[in-house]
Amino acid sequence: MRTIKKAKERTTEDDRRLRKSVEEIIDRVLQDGDSALREYNEKFDGCSRQHLRVSREEIEEAYSRLSSEEIADLKTARANIEKFAAAQRDTVAELKDFSPQPGIFLGHRIIPVSSCCCYVPGGGYPLYSTALMLITPAKVAGVGRIAACSPVVKGTDRIHDKTLVAMDLAGADEIYAVGGAQAVAAFSYGTEEIAPVDMIVGPGNRYVTEAKRQCYGQIGIDFVAGPSEVLVIADEQADAETIAADLLAQAEHDPNAKGILVTTSEQLGKAVMQAVADQLKTLTTAGIAEKSWVDYGEIIVTDSLDEAVEMANRYAPEHLEINVEDPDAIVEKLYNYGSLFIGGNTAEVFGDYASGTNHTLPTLRASRYTGGVWVGTFLKTCTYQWMTGYGSRRIAPLVARMARGEGLEGHARAAEKRIDGDK
Repeated sequence: MRTIKKAKERTTEDDRRLRKSVEEIIDRVLQDGDSALREYNEKFDGCSRQHLRVSREEIEEAYSRLSSEEIADLKTARANIEKFAAAQRDTVAELKDFSPQPGIFLGHRIIPVSSCCCYVPGGGYPLYSTALMLITPAKVAGVGRIAACSPVVKGTDRIHDKTLVAMDLAGADEIYAVGGAQAVAAFSYGTEEIAPVDMIVGPGNRYVTEAKRQCYGQIGIDFVAGPSEVLVIADEQADAETIAADLLAQAEHDPNAKGILVTTSEQLGKAVMQAVADQLKTLTTAGIAEKSWVDYGEIIVTDSLDEAVEMANRYAPEHLEINVEDPDAIVEKLYNYGSLFIGGNTAEVFGDYASGTNHTLPTLRASRYTGGVWVGTFLKTCTYQWMTGYGSRRIAPLVARMARGEGLEGHARAAEKRIDGDK
């Protein structure tokens, strides 16, 4: 293994100031409710609106400012996301009356969460695609109340038109013009205008991420996410220009985003380095993308595809592309990734917007233990059981013995109450 381009170490710092700042924001929202949210809107986004909930009139105005093509594009992307989410939902089945022994019947129900908040970031770009990715599977799952929120366009009182329309098209029941850690606090604990929810999903900046971490338990979350990542496995047949474009597509997200090429061809690795440099000259987002690439871009040459696979599993990237002659030969060997993109025709950016899989994915090696947001994120698998008198009497002695073995006499007696008589 040889490293052509080495990345800076990206460590998770113990940021006490961040934790304290977020804790103070949460406490302020708990104490002052909507007035705190309005104050933070003014402070961080220059927003002076009094009513946080977006009205139907505002939504209709947003539609009027979009072209028919823009609306059609959002509808097409949403349709693909919805179809895939529905197909996934069909794989999650209820289990009814499984019997491990006579007279005992077990099962589980699949129950959607009652309410959720879909957090759509604003930041440097209007991420309307995230609105589709979060709200659509929640709708397919059958969530009863879907709230959505996003910060306003800085210096205005409104959410970006495309984001607002995407939220509405995807099926949000309520939309609020609020973002940041304060939004997470509001939907976790409730304010005068915002009723709390059971779960919050969606990416955000480090303040949003820290707020989700601190509010977890009061509400459920999808996962704690960091900057975007892509890892590309490539051999000598791959196109350097295409790989460079894919790496820069991730790099332009954030100065802390990470793009990694793991290749069996040193010649390809060097060609990709040159292609990245050339493409940066004409990329409108080069200010962000170049810093990301310089600081966190990485090119590694391995002696074999198996070594490349091993490295990918160790990195556990958010996005994993396979651009090799025979991708099927290694697909089954890969097991740590947020989402997999197989073959040179399959650009990661297709998944970002419109192919149908979800783009809200685990980062910072979290794909070792979780996948991304999907329809199942909004579903609970809840078990049940029932027994006949015969089944109850038959299992009671076993349970009583086990309970006494743990010193829990009350448990044992509760079991033995079922032994005598027909219950």
